[in-house]
Amino acid sequence: MRGTTTAGKWLLRIILALAVIFLVWHYLPLHQMETVRSAGGAQIKFRTNNDRIEVYTNKTWTPFFAKGVNIGAALPGTDPGELPITKEHYLQWFKMIQDMGANTIRVYTILQPAFYEAVVEYNQRHAGQPLYFIQGVWAPEEELIEQKDAYIDEIYQHFQRDISLAVGAVYGDADIPAEFGRASGSYRANAGPYLLGWQIGTEWDPTMVKNTNEKHKDKAGFTGAHFSAKPEASPFENWLAEMLDHLSSQEAQFGWSHPVSFTNWVTTDPLSHPGEVLIAEDMVSVDATHIRVDDWAAGYFAAFHAYPYYPDFFHLDDTLKDLPEPDGTPNTYKSYLRKLKAYHPGMPVMITEFGVPSSLGVAHLGTMGRNQGGHDEQEQGRIDASLLHDIYSEGMAGAIVFSWQDEWFKRTWNTMNFEMPPERRKLWHNVLTNEQHFGLLAMLSSKDGPLRIDGDSSDWDALKPGDKRKLEGSYPGWKELWMTHDEAYVYITGKLEKPFDPQQELLYIGADTIPGGNKHAEELGGRTLDEGLETLIVLGKDEESEVRIASNYDFHRRLYGLGYGMIDVKPEEFRDDSGLFQPWKLAVSLELITPDSKKHNPFEEVDAGKLKRGTTDIASQDFQSLAMWQAKGDTVEMRIPWMLLGFSDPSSLQVIGYGGEDGKLASVTTQGIRLVPWIVSRSGGQVTGLGDGKSPYPVSALPVYQWKPWDKVQYVERVKQSYDLMKQAFGSINGG
Repeated sequence: MRGTTTAGKWLLRIILALAVIFLVWHYLPLHQMETVRSAGGAQIKFRTNNDRIEVYTNKTWTPFFAKGVNIGAALPGTDPGELPITKEHYLQWFKMIQDMGANTIRVYTILQPAFYEAVVEYNQRHAGQPLYFIQGVWAPEEELIEQKDAYIDEIYQHFQRDISLAVGAVYGDADIPAEFGRASGSYRANAGPYLLGWQIGTEWDPTMVKNTNEKHKDKAGFTGAHFSAKPEASPFENWLAEMLDHLSSQEAQFGWSHPVSFTNWVTTDPLSHPGEVLIAEDMVSVDATHIRVDDWAAGYFAAFHAYPYYPDFFHLDDTLKDLPEPDGTPNTYKSYLRKLKAYHPGMPVMITEFGVPSSLGVAHLGTMGRNQGGHDEQEQGRIDASLLHDIYSEGMAGAIVFSWQDEWFKRTWNTMNFEMPPERRKLWHNVLTNEQHFGLLAMLSSKDGPLRIDGDSSDWDALKPGDKRKLEGSYPGWKELWMTHDEAYVYITGKLEKPFDPQQELLYIGADTIPGGNKHAEELGGRTLDEGLETLIVLGKDEESEVRIASNYDFHRRLYGLGYGMIDVKPEEFRDDSGLFQPWKLAVSLELITPDSKKHNPFEEVDAGKLKRGTTDIASQDFQSLAMWQAKGDTVEMRIPWMLLGFSDPSSLQVIGYGGEDGKLASVTTQGIRLVPWIVSRSGGQVTGLGDGKSPYPVSALPVYQWKPWDKVQYVERVKQSYDLMKQAFGSINGG
């Protein structure tokens, strides 16, 4: 009996010791963090003061400019709802982010407990220079867009519940049950002392906002404990005031007060845009000045996602052409920021998303070359840095660049119709989908790096025998030809019988993926084929090197020409074996006519198939992140993005087919890729390859490059050149 009692005492002591350790660990951040108490007794580290955000440090309030990055929730091969990022991964990223000169990170929603544990652990190690964070709370976006009514009980309660859970997660006092697509677990790390502020909501759908306002005109005059709706507030703004008040009331229970905000974007900003063409982009406003702070010591600020290329008024609106750069080019983005700042007197305004992607694909055009895509990593860095300086110089309270890491699951309006099935988008990296390339940290496909495009194929020797294939057969003009692939590209290398000279010859490689395509064409030099080509790789002088697409296979022109009637097309272009190869295009602006637009807006498209010559060797001074081919002596190397070859999902061997129902595009399964190479001399047009021209060249007898479907991906992390340029830009700005 006595032994049992002794054992019980020791067990009790162990439990008490563990409890003490947990309490010390849980509340240690508070003791390390210098704060001040408000008149109401709340702990305060950050506050708003007129149009600034201030931080309490060294026993005084100091202006604080948030220099930050947005961190997404996904890794390659996963959706955000899978929340795959580990604590160790976050700790690595936090160091890289702070080394870049950022003082803030922003997250969009409740993350796994590992994130908050990493925030606490990292900042305990860096107590003298913490890395702060802005916590977002994702609104039920799909339900809002579908129901178009923010006051539906299910939506209203869903958002309030998530706000409560987010507060508990930040302060280490939540147990969230497992639910598909959402964070869950036991939250015990108190990250509250490192919180800069709150930003709730999403980019509001204007139709939803308008419908909510029209349907609930009686929703007005909300008065809360901390936030209230002013008399001029719309019903939707009244709803936001309720949510902000709920948030602040929840946080007050933990004895803290932090600045709060809601997400907004240019589409629903409170400004008028006379140059905007699309009615929906200037349909309704969500106005932060219509919400009043009644009793919240840390204050309230406005937060906007603002990019220099969207909506289209950034390059169409003459009222934004009043601030020229030294060369005379109007800086429409800076003009917009100035007008936005002027609209919010006495209130801090933070730009919590800005930036451009380092992608081959382009989705929108902006001024000053600030397009949504079409930039290499250096151009991305230069533009992001210039946008940062515009934001800072216009007196904003912070600038949070989008984004930290590339995200493969993302879609873009001008490629999403070609990605089928869409649920497998995360399993491959579409170089034409610009939304996948906003990161300062590249998430590269598995061979992008290990295989360098530099005209030296010796790095192919390191590939396993089963991970590459030599194309057996007779290829006149070539000594040998090899292929491999990864999640983003088809890689091709080979040795020619003589050095390649683009000044003297053109090198062609046709690709056959499904029955159809061109069996004859001008590029074939009078030869014909027994099986057609869907796409054609052309290597020559810089302006000539590109991927072309058979006109009857051109799904861009089929969608926007035959489908939508926005491109003038000729019937012969869509005839089987048309003999025409068209440049590969992407839409950047749709044709708009009333009633959806204020005036006619023409269809615009850009070349997407141009192939830059250069090297992807990151150690080289000539590194070019968008380089697609190189030739040195008799060696030629190239990497071709999957979609340029017609693939809608290489992970399941899906390509865009020739058929479809009701004019829609459809995918079909391919058996693989046949390559058809030949060389044409510029003097005389002599063709090397493709037989003697007396009979159709037997494409059907050539070997097929095949691969197994994949459901898991591998990837390579590497900081982009834009990281170093942003490091310089952040370093030139005093954040406080």
